Amino acid sequence: MLASFATFRIACDYASSSVMAHPNPNIRDVAPVIRQLDESAINRIAAGEVVERPASAVKELVENAIDAGARQITVEYADGGKTLIRVTDDGCGIAAGDLTLALSRHATSKIDGSDLLNIHTFGFRGEALPSLGAVGRLTITSRVAGQDGAEITVNGGQTGPVRPAALNGGTVVTLCDLFFATPARLKFLRTDRAEAQAIADIIKRLAMAEPFVRFTLRDVSGDRPGREVFRAEAEQGDMFAALHGRLAQVLGREFADNSLPIDAEREGLHLTGFTALPTYSRGTAVAQYLFVNGRPVRDKLLVGALRGAYFDFLSRDRHPAAALFIDCDPTLVDVNVHPAKSEVRFRDPGLARGLIVSALRHALAEAGHRASTTVADATLGAMRPEQTGARVYQMDRPSLGARTAAYQAQSPGFAETAGMWGRVEAPADPVTEEPQEPPDYPLGTARGQVHENYIIAQTATGMVIVDQHAAHERLVYEKLKRQMAENGVAAQALLIPEIVDLSASDCARLLDITEELAKLGLSIEAFGGSAIAVRETPAILGTVDAKAMILDVLDELADQNESNTVQARIEAILSRVACHGSIRSGRWMRGEEMNALLREMEATPHSGQCNHGRPTYVELKLSDIERLFGRT
Repeated sequence: MLASFATFRIACDYASSSVMAHPNPNIRDVAPVIRQLDESAINRIAAGEVVERPASAVKELVENAIDAGARQITVEYADGGKTLIRVTDDGCGIAAGDLTLALSRHATSKIDGSDLLNIHTFGFRGEALPSLGAVGRLTITSRVAGQDGAEITVNGGQTGPVRPAALNGGTVVTLCDLFFATPARLKFLRTDRAEAQAIADIIKRLAMAEPFVRFTLRDVSGDRPGREVFRAEAEQGDMFAALHGRLAQVLGREFADNSLPIDAEREGLHLTGFTALPTYSRGTAVAQYLFVNGRPVRDKLLVGALRGAYFDFLSRDRHPAAALFIDCDPTLVDVNVHPAKSEVRFRDPGLARGLIVSALRHALAEAGHRASTTVADATLGAMRPEQTGARVYQMDRPSLGARTAAYQAQSPGFAETAGMWGRVEAPADPVTEEPQEPPDYPLGTARGQVHENYIIAQTATGMVIVDQHAAHERLVYEKLKRQMAENGVAAQALLIPEIVDLSASDCARLLDITEELAKLGLSIEAFGGSAIAVRETPAILGTVDAKAMILDVLDELADQNESNTVQARIEAILSRVACHGSIRSGRWMRGEEMNALLREMEATPHSGQCNHGRPTYVELKLSDIERLFGRT
C-alpha cells in the first residue's frame, strides 16, 4: 500500500514538473534543433553589425566611392537619411555583368582573400551592399568608361534584373526607406536632426582623410531644393599644404591658425597632422580626429596617447584638439577587429602611443611661449563697445615722432609723472632726449604695471598684457621639472613595507612596470602569491596611502595600458610649490624685473599658458586697438 502511494506521488511530481516552467530559462526539457538560417535572415543579421544608423550607410558608400578612385563625391539625404541616401561619384564604375555579383555577400574587388593583413583599401569584406539591400530599397546605377550604363535594384533582399540605364560615368547608389524590412530598428534611431548631424560628422572625417577629393553634402528633405550642408573643394599642392587647407575648411580657420604641424617617424610608423596649442582647448573631446592609414578610427589607445601628451598642460575638464594621421605598413596594424572598422589593433601598441606622446610634446616645446589667437579675440570681444551711431571720420594716425612731439607740447610736465602712474621710471630729461624705438622682442618691452598684477608691454606691432603671477608660476614649474629630470625623484623608505593583496593578473601587470615606477620614487617588489610589498614612495608626496596609489595605477593601466598616476601626483606637488614660490599678485615690480620676466618667458617652453592651461598673456595688435576706438 505504501509502495503504490509512493509511486503515485512520484508520478504526480513528474507530471507537475513537466507542466511548470523550469526556474532556469537556459535549461529546456526538449533538446534544441540546429537549423540553417536562410540567406535573407543572414543578410539582416549582417546589416545589424555593419549598418547601425543612416550615418553608417553613408560611411560605407562613400568609402566605396573613394576606393573606386573618385575625385568628386556628392551625398544627398532626406529626413536624416531615413527615407533617402544618394551617393554620386565619378569613380571607375561597376560593369553591368558585375552588378549582380556586387550584391552577393563576401564578394569584393578590394582583396583576393590570400592576405587579410595587407589591406590598402577602406572596404574589404564585401558586406556593405548586400547588407543595405537586405534592410532597404537599394538601387545601383553605374557605368564603366567605354561601356553602356546599367542599373540593378534590391528590395528587402529581393534582387531584380539588370537593366540598361543612362549615366555619363561613375556610380550612383540610391538607398530609400532604410530599415523598412526591419521596422523594429527604426525605433532605435534618433531624431532627424541628430541623424543628419551624424552624417555630417562622417563626411567631415572622410574629407579630412582625403584632401584631394571634393565633397558635397546636401539635405533634400521635403519639397525644397537641395540645401548645401557642407562643401570641401579639392586641395592642391603637397600633402601638408593640402591637409592644412582641408582642416581650415572642415574645422575652421581658428584651428588652422592655432595648430602646430606634426611630422615624426619611428620604426615604421609615420605620424603627421596638426595639433592645437593648449590655450586652444575644448570642453569636450569632440575636436579629436584620429586616422590610421587614412581610415577614421575611434581607438581608445590613440585617444589615451593624445590625452597623455597634454596632461601636463591642461586641467582634467579641458580636452586638446588635434587631427593626427598614422601611416604604416598594413601588416603592422589589424583593421579587422571591429564590424564597423572603427577600431584597430597595432602589433606594437606601446610604439604607437610613444610616438604620439613624444611627437606632440616636442611640437609643444618648440612652440615656446606662443598662445592661441583666440585669447586676443575673446579679449577684443569683451572690450568692443556697442555701435550707437554712425561712424565718425578720423584723420590718419600720425607717426610715433609726431605723436611724441604733440604730447610734449600739450603737456610738458606729464612725462615727469609717468613713473608714478605707470611704475616705469622715465628718462631724466625726456624733452631734450630723442625718442627711442623699442627693441623688437616677441613680448615687447615693459611700459607699466596696473593693479600690481598685470604688466603692460609694447611690441613692434601692438601691446601685450601679462599676468605676472601666472607667468612666473609656469617659469618656476618648468625649472622644478628640469631639476627633477636631471637629479631624479628622491625616494622615502617606509619603516614598515606596506603589503597590498592583488589578483594574479593585476600583480603581474604591476610587476612589469617596476623599473618605470622606481624612476618616479615608487619601489615595489613581489611578496609571494599575488601580493606586492611597497618599500619606497616619492619623498615629495610626503605621507601617502600606498595601497590607494597602487590601485589608481592599476586602474589607469587597465584603461590606457600605461599609467601617469605617480608622475601626475609628483608634478601636481611641483605645481603647488611653483604657485607658492612665484611672484604674488599685488607685488609692485620695477621695470628691469618686468623686462627680465618677459625675456625669461620668451626663452621657456610652454610659458604661454599657466599650469592649468589658462593663457599667461594677451597680445593685441595695433590695428585691433585702433578698431576699438573707431580709428579704422
